[in-house]
Amino acid sequence: MLIPHVRARRAVVALVAVAALAGCGASPSGGPHRTDVAASRVPSPEALSASPDDSTSPSGSPSSASSPASAKPSTSKTQSTAAAPPAGANYAARLPKFDQPPKADKVHLPEGASAAYFSRIPTDQPVAFITIDDGQIKRPEAYELIKQAGVPVTLFLMIDAIRNDPAYFKRLQDAGAVIEAHTVTHQNLKGKSYAVQRRELCDSADKLGQWYGRRPVLFRPPYGEKDDTTLKAAHDCGLHAGFFWKETVDKGIVRYQSGNTVQRGDIILMHFRDRFVDDYIAALQAIKAAGLTPALLEDYIP
Repeated sequence: MLIPHVRARRAVVALVAVAALAGCGASPSGGPHRTDVAASRVPSPEALSASPDDSTSPSGSPSSASSPASAKPSTSKTQSTAAAPPAGANYAARLPKFDQPPKADKVHLPEGASAAYFSRIPTDQPVAFITIDDGQIKRPEAYELIKQAGVPVTLFLMIDAIRNDPAYFKRLQDAGAVIEAHTVTHQNLKGKSYAVQRRELCDSADKLGQWYGRRPVLFRPPYGEKDDTTLKAAHDCGLHAGFFWKETVDKGIVRYQSGNTVQRGDIILMHFRDRFVDDYIAALQAIKAAGLTPALLEDYIP
């Protein structure tokens, strides 16, 4: 006959053994425990090549959703988000009319081993500049809108955003847009090594040259973030100047860094987004209200 304290000790040992089995992954049925790995599958190369969100805050700086520290490639392909508009869609009633811009007075670029950098063009001529970034969202209306507006526009295109449909931007080029560089992956260049920055800028310019028959000579660093290494790498890649901005447009609203009107030489930033038509027309209306004319950025850079 077992002594009571021996029985108690054996009971404790048995309970410990059961607990140990449960902690090792045994399922309630006693079979081997299974872990569902479907959610952790590695995305395809196509998914990895997709691009980060290009949204900005009202000031034109990156929003919290797309800040340089947190921006990651999207796993969804980008494409047009609506059916093409009817053939001959007419935007004339919403488009302001402009005279031809004056003959450009080219700016002076500083000599040295670095690209120039501007947030506005230093000119007294009554002009402003429309620039459009990235390329994730490819609205079918853009071609007809740019063609009918008939004003100069510069596209700073990011390779990972457009590689799934480079032909879309060839049509915009045919409508009069000029294509410039905006890196390969849209990472924040500031603080990166020379090798990383040169690869982002040179590879971007090279690829755009292959696709569109003209190698870019201008660039915009993602988020407007740059350092001395950025400007050195850009110069070594054959890029003459980089650009920040003075106004941003989103959801049909123009936001100003200072004042409430577009100034001579100002550079306006918008993106390829769902409200492309509203944004483009809002930029044109703001330029018209200021008594200015859209001009081509490239005409002012030697």
